[in-house]
Amino acid sequence: MDEVIIIGGGLAGTEAALQIAKRKIKVKLYEMKPVKFSEAHTNEDLAEIVCSNSFKSNLLTNACGLLKEELRILGSELIPIADKVSVPAGQALAVDREKFAEEVTKLVEENEYIEVIREEIKEIPKDKIVVIATGPLTSEDLSKEIIKLTGNKGLFFYDAAAPIIEKDSINMDIAFYGNRYEQEREKEEDYDIWLKRIENQEASYINLPMNKNEYETFVNELVNAEVVTLHDFEKREIFEGCMPIEIMAKRGIDTLRYGPLKPVGFTDRRTGRRPYALVQLRQDNKEGNLYNIVGFQTNLKYSEQKRIFSMIPGMENVSFVKYGVMHRNTYINSTILLDNTYKLKDNSYVFFAGQITGVEGYVESISSGFMVGINVANRILRKEKIEMPKESVIGALANYISTENAKFQPMNANFGILPQLEEKIKDKKLKYSKLAEISLEKIKKIKV
Repeated sequence: MDEVIIIGGGLAGTEAALQIAKRKIKVKLYEMKPVKFSEAHTNEDLAEIVCSNSFKSNLLTNACGLLKEELRILGSELIPIADKVSVPAGQALAVDREKFAEEVTKLVEENEYIEVIREEIKEIPKDKIVVIATGPLTSEDLSKEIIKLTGNKGLFFYDAAAPIIEKDSINMDIAFYGNRYEQEREKEEDYDIWLKRIENQEASYINLPMNKNEYETFVNELVNAEVVTLHDFEKREIFEGCMPIEIMAKRGIDTLRYGPLKPVGFTDRRTGRRPYALVQLRQDNKEGNLYNIVGFQTNLKYSEQKRIFSMIPGMENVSFVKYGVMHRNTYINSTILLDNTYKLKDNSYVFFAGQITGVEGYVESISSGFMVGINVANRILRKEKIEMPKESVIGALANYISTENAKFQPMNANFGILPQLEEKIKDKKLKYSKLAEISLEKIKKIKV
C-alpha cells in the first residue's frame, strides 16, 4: 500500500494525516519537536498554538465562522476537538491551547495508520507523496530545500504573539466583565442582573477602561519603548493582520483607539459613560486563570512590556505568564506554484499545506490540511480530485492562493474572496447571511 510522508505536525499537518489515515492509508508524520524547537514553540505536543487562543467567530455572518461550519459538515477532525476544549469567548471559538494540543496528539498517536517520527527533516524525500506542512517557522535547512524544489526565492514576513497574564493579578476594582454592546443595552434598573453576571463570571472578556490622559500617556510610552533588535527582521514586511502594537501606535495617537483599544460598545460603570479607550483580556485556558491581552502582539523587550503594559489601569501589579514575542513567518509564492488542491503544479508528488501556502490563521490552516488530506488519499485510491465550490470559504481560499497575483500576501478567511452576489444587498449582515446560505447549500452536496 502507498505511504505518505507529512513534514510538520502543526494544525495543517495533523488534519491532513488524520484525513489520509481515515481512508486507511499509512502516514509517516515527521515532527522535529522535541529534538529541535522553533523560535516560538515550547510545547512537545502536536498542533501547538503559538499566538492567540482564538479560532475567531462562530457566527455564519463571519467568514471564519462560516469556514468552521463548512469543515464541521465536511468531516474535519480538528474543529470538533476545538469545540470540545473551548473556553468562554462570547461569539468566538477560543480554546484551552494545552488541552487542544493534548487531544490532537492523542488522536494522532493512537491512530493505527499514523506513525509519528520525532526528528527534523532536512531533505525532501524523492519518489514519494510528500506533504510539506512546516508552517510559518520552517527551519533554515528545509527552507533551502523548498527553494531548490520550487525554483523560486522564498517570501518572508514576520508576525508577533501577545502576552498572557494571570487573572488573579488583575485589579477587578477597575476591570469589569462584559461583551461588546451588552452593557450599553442594559438599563439602570438592570444593575442587579449585571452585578450577578459579574459575580458568576458569565461574560467572556475582562475589560480595562482608560481615560484620555491614561491612554495618551500609555501611547507615548509605547511609541518610545525599546524593542528587541531583529536585524534582518526589521527589513521585512510585517503582515497587517498581525501588526505589533508598538508599530500600530506609531501611525497616530488615535490609531489604537480605532483599533484593538476601541471603546465602542462599552460603558464604564464608574463614570456611566463610554471610556476614552479600552483594553480587552480574553480567557486563554479552560480553568479561566489565564488571559491574553487582545491585539497586543508585540516585539517590545520583556522589561519594557512589564513596565508599559503595567501602566494600563487594572494591570498595575499584573503577573505575566508569557511575554509577547515576534517571530519569523515564511511562505511560498503559492499563486504561481500551487493548484487549488495545494499540489505543486510541476511536481505531482508534492503538496503544501498550512500557513506556508499563504493561508493566514488557525482555521484556514486546518482547511488547507483537510483539502490536502482528502486529495492525497483520492490520488492513491485512484479517485477524482476534489475541488471545493468557489462559493465556499474553503474553496475561495484554495482559489486565492492558486490564482496568480503579483501582490500576493497571506490571506485570512473573508467574504471578499467569494464570488459576489448578483443582487446588491446594502445590509452587510443580510449579504453575508445570503453568502453563507449559498456556501453551505453547496458544501452539503460534496462527497468526501
